Amino acid sequence: MLAEFRNPVAIITKNHLVTRDLDMLQELAAHRAVSVTLSITSLDPELARRLEPRASLPARRLAAIATLRDAGVPVSVNVAPVIPGLNDHEILAIVKAAAEAGACGAGYTLVRLPYAVKEIFAGWLEAHYPQKKEGVLSRIRSFRGGKMNDAEWETRMTGTGVYAENISNLFRVAVERAHFPKREGRMLSADHFRREPDSRQLDLF
Repeated sequence: MLAEFRNPVAIITKNHLVTRDLDMLQELAAHRAVSVTLSITSLDPELARRLEPRASLPARRLAAIATLRDAGVPVSVNVAPVIPGLNDHEILAIVKAAAEAGACGAGYTLVRLPYAVKEIFAGWLEAHYPQKKEGVLSRIRSFRGGKMNDAEWETRMTGTGVYAENISNLFRVAVERAHFPKREGRMLSADHFRREPDSRQLDLF
């Protein structure tokens, strides 16, 4: 439906299956009406398998970036979530690998643990990395104002404090080293949106 009407869309996914719709994504890309982001949490297949057992492994996500790039579909990487003590040391490597695969930009998100998610995550740490559990949770509190989550719009994705600032600086360095292309001309456009031929909807003016 999006391709038929050339409706602009931004897609974010952890799965190589996004390439299944390559023909429709190319149709949208031809009208600057699509962008795709692959989230990569870790390049370590074992950590990735434990964190996201139902998502594509890192190599498959990088392969999806390359496939989309080769097809002319704008694609970027999201290093998310960044978890202190588990994958924060991988930021430079993830951005570098994504850029080499063909990504045209990058973003990141610090881990968020709202509501019941904090208990689920604490249980997951206890099951998989018990020796790291308290250190990871303590570091999360350090950039969430002493809590496990911060719902403030301005800071909920990037956190506050010394650790959050260090991550921001590390990510900036990673992007600088990646030499991504400038963003001009990469914004989504509704210029080619088309209505259904027999639509009864009238113009406002």
